[in-house]
Amino acid sequence: MDKWTDLVKARMRELKVTQENLAERIGVTQGAVGHWLREEREPKLRVLNQILVEVGLPPLQMVFPARTAEDSGTYSVSGNPTTVTGADGLQHELYFRYPVLSWTGLDLGSLPADAVRQSTDYQAQGPAFWLRVEGDAMTAPLGVSVPEGMLILVDSGVAAAPGKLVIVRASGSMATTFRQLIEEGGQRYLKPLNPTYPKTLCTEQCEVVGVVVQALMKFL
Repeated sequence: MDKWTDLVKARMRELKVTQENLAERIGVTQGAVGHWLREEREPKLRVLNQILVEVGLPPLQMVFPARTAEDSGTYSVSGNPTTVTGADGLQHELYFRYPVLSWTGLDLGSLPADAVRQSTDYQAQGPAFWLRVEGDAMTAPLGVSVPEGMLILVDSGVAAAPGKLVIVRASGSMATTFRQLIEEGGQRYLKPLNPTYPKTLCTEQCEVVGVVVQALMKFL
């Protein structure tokens, strides 16, 4: 995606928000929203930020001036996919905010709109959310370690492959588990990073909810 309109339209599809819904939320006409999304007109930066916030994206933040020879009048991503160039000729850093969810009752089809959200520069490929690690099964004495209390970002749009850290659950169950997916002898297993815990077979009943793409520790 190379324009802010692509990001917004993708989020609208994901959240099932219509142009009429969006127009009502930001106090404009549906026709105005249609013109902006078709790139026939450009909204003011203040209105653009309203749109971004309403679809669950963070407002644009100016990071440094970068005026071009000709003002293109568009907001487009160039180089770094988290940086956009506005109609004002300035570059803005783009952040994404995903909900922090509970391990119990995890339902990707109904992400709560009122959930606490955590920012990141990662642009998810599918519905994404944060979880706070519980227990020490993924705490390793050496190498990659994801200790208790760390926030992990889970992207349901990333394909699971051996070596990746995944969130899984048994088919028909709401109980979720955080493990590393490995393959040995043609079989897939769920491996804890803590060697004191046993690995388990990942059968056809094993449903991968998403792949862990980022982790951070918050002290407050």
